[in-house]
Amino acid sequence: MSTLVLRTAAVTLVSTAGTLCLHAQSTSATQPVKALDLKASLMAPVSVTTPTDLNYSSSVGADEMAKADDLGLGNGEMQPPPRRRYGRTNYSDRWHNPDGSKKYTFAVGGGFDAPAGSTGKDLAVNWRFQVAGGYNIDKKLSVQLEYDYDKFNLTSGNINRQFNRYNSLGLVDQNGNPIDFSGLDGSTHVWSLTLNPKYNFYQGESAGAYVIGGGGFYRKVTNWTLPQQGTYCDFFGFCYTFTQNQVFDHYSNNAGGLNAGIGFTYRLSRWASENVYAEARYVWVDNQPSTNSVNGLYPENNHRTGYFPVTFGIRW
Repeated sequence: MSTLVLRTAAVTLVSTAGTLCLHAQSTSATQPVKALDLKASLMAPVSVTTPTDLNYSSSVGADEMAKADDLGLGNGEMQPPPRRRYGRTNYSDRWHNPDGSKKYTFAVGGGFDAPAGSTGKDLAVNWRFQVAGGYNIDKKLSVQLEYDYDKFNLTSGNINRQFNRYNSLGLVDQNGNPIDFSGLDGSTHVWSLTLNPKYNFYQGESAGAYVIGGGGFYRKVTNWTLPQQGTYCDFFGFCYTFTQNQVFDHYSNNAGGLNAGIGFTYRLSRWASENVYAEARYVWVDNQPSTNSVNGLYPENNHRTGYFPVTFGIRW
């Protein structure tokens, strides 16, 4: 009897399960699946709120710290090394200073000279040339060795004064004829070798400014000329007569001198050390009376000399 009951219960259970499965299949078949709307999904607003189940906070919680201690991270055993601190780049080598500036500097330029004070009574404006080389102690301070050649014209008053002096001598040529000093002309130049410290008190992205000054040796030379006729014959035997000024009288004076001034620079490129410069200085030369000229016929060459050299050039 009990066996019959168990078999009946089993058949009933299997029949019920099969009925439920058929009902579920029929239900799903009768309900259509909703199609995916991609455009609506892309245009739906995005939620940027923090999920509530993560329990994030602005500080590390106790649970996280406890886990870090369990892993041995809290005591620094597995922490990365401390961040390295970097200072200014050190470029110090054979050609550069620690601040990146070049150790050696060179310059070449030219311009004009303007006589100052009593020198303006004898000399007039003309041209100049400069070449220099030096050592940069750092970006601000350097020392330059300079060679300067300053050329001056002579004023008309100076030439007329000297013309009267020559005529008063009553000089004659080898034939006994009086020397004609018509066309008398001359020029003065001062060449110098000086040592000059330079300080850059301003240096921007491109423009800069500096002061410079120093002193050294100055040699002042005056040459007097007269027009002379000459003859030139070419390779084919044709001869030509020409006239040119020839030096017939020479005076020189050596002295020490000082100079000081200000200059401005403009860097040609952000990545280049070359820059163009313009500077103006005052030069004072302590010329003293000298006996190197016959009878002291041109004493003006022994006068102290003052002038303003203005130079434009390039420095690298």
